[in-house]
Amino acid sequence: MVEERRITRRAFARKCAVTGAAAALGTIGVSLATRLGGRSETASESRKRYDTGLRVTPRGALPNIVIIHADDLGWGDLGCYGSKSIKTPHLDRLAREGMRFTDFYSSNALCTPSRFGLLTGRYPKRVGLHWVLWMEDLPFFAKLLRKVGRVLNAIGASDIGADCEIRGIPAEEITIAEGLRAAGYRTGCIGKWHLGDFRIIPEYNPCNHGFDYFYGLPWDHEEVPCPLYRNHGMVREGWNDLSEIHQVLADGAVDFIEREKGNAFFLYYAPPDPHVPLHPSERFRGKSAGGIYGDVVEELDANVGRVLDCLKRNGLERKTLVIFTSDNGPWYHGSTGGQRGRKGQSYEGGFNVPMIARWPGRIQPGTVCSEPSMNIDLLPTCFAIAGVSLPEDRIVDGRDIGGLLAGTAKKSPHEALYFYHHDELEGVRVGRWKFYQDISTYTYPLPVNKQHFAQPAEGPWLYDLEKDPYESYPVNNRHPEVVEELLSRIRKWEREMKANPKGKLRNG
Repeated sequence: MVEERRITRRAFARKCAVTGAAAALGTIGVSLATRLGGRSETASESRKRYDTGLRVTPRGALPNIVIIHADDLGWGDLGCYGSKSIKTPHLDRLAREGMRFTDFYSSNALCTPSRFGLLTGRYPKRVGLHWVLWMEDLPFFAKLLRKVGRVLNAIGASDIGADCEIRGIPAEEITIAEGLRAAGYRTGCIGKWHLGDFRIIPEYNPCNHGFDYFYGLPWDHEEVPCPLYRNHGMVREGWNDLSEIHQVLADGAVDFIEREKGNAFFLYYAPPDPHVPLHPSERFRGKSAGGIYGDVVEELDANVGRVLDCLKRNGLERKTLVIFTSDNGPWYHGSTGGQRGRKGQSYEGGFNVPMIARWPGRIQPGTVCSEPSMNIDLLPTCFAIAGVSLPEDRIVDGRDIGGLLAGTAKKSPHEALYFYHHDELEGVRVGRWKFYQDISTYTYPLPVNKQHFAQPAEGPWLYDLEKDPYESYPVNNRHPEVVEELLSRIRKWEREMKANPKGKLRNG
């Protein structure tokens, strides 16, 4: 499939500079990079010299934590979010037994940066992961580009160098898995990773980022070949039938629970559904009123049901916090629930995703939370549950939403949530207001016939999400004082990010 990928003038200039630098450096550059950057440092080596600043305060029996992270699932694709075409009985039951969030956001409207935000509690902008990471077809050049980045950083061209060097989740980032493992959890990652091609640069493997066990895919099944890995070793090079992936990964999630049921465990289960290509298993093919996309979502629901049944069968339901969400809004297929925009856009349809949380005895059944929150909140929330301090050497953008889950907090812990389109800050949400200083009119990837898409009037745009959740009626002329306040907030945030993009604190 041929894709048209957006490139801004600034990104184009960077890439030209990088290409020129690589050409100019040649073998001299490789030698210089070796002297400056040395061989690729492993994550474990980096950890030895890097003070994470984590402290653990024991809090008695540790609950299990299961995060199920779907791929390109729309806000309106589940029965509990209003779908009439797709049957999702297991997720609907999870919502009845727990809390359903209506205003929960991903930290980006694309796969890689959203996953970074969930696992680290930080905006992807902080490390330059604002685009989808692709399979590295040319290992030599991938490594060379990374070394060129280190050279450029060393000579002060850090803005350009960062684009070269960041090919996956940086070793110094702290993940949910690392914090929970420090508290005594057994940690497992099952499914799609998409945070670096660890075949080429091993430090990007999940096992180097806090996971005791990994069983899954380096990227999504759109990339071919799509190998299956167990920890650091490949166990399957490809698939004759992509529909096998669904059940193989569900088996892996269930097996991890069965194996670790005697311990406190953290399971990050990231099935690659319903991302294209759509390949439902034979048992689900043709069964949904939502077409082939609906078939895949119904199979996803059934596999979530297998995980929930495993918890119940082993008497773990009351000991386990289960969180279900998606990495971004729907792509070609799927429902946003009527919200404007789709995957790759800063509108609600690109960022607002389903989120369901169940923890019997801790979360009131059948409750709904309409306070704004984001997937960056999962790290501080999980850390608080496990008695793990936040790192003291960096800014963590997420907030503990334990109060919202327990029903003891009535308001979001965030003053504002920020919405990036790639590396450009487009919008902010404060309370009922969603404000865009600019907005991109295309989805990801660029549509072939862009001229068929209406071009908006010149911004900015202000929407009242309480009265207009579909972002149909800009009201900036009615509320100039709100526009000024939110524009001022955006400018302040951008100044702070420019001055300290990585969010370093006193120990940084």
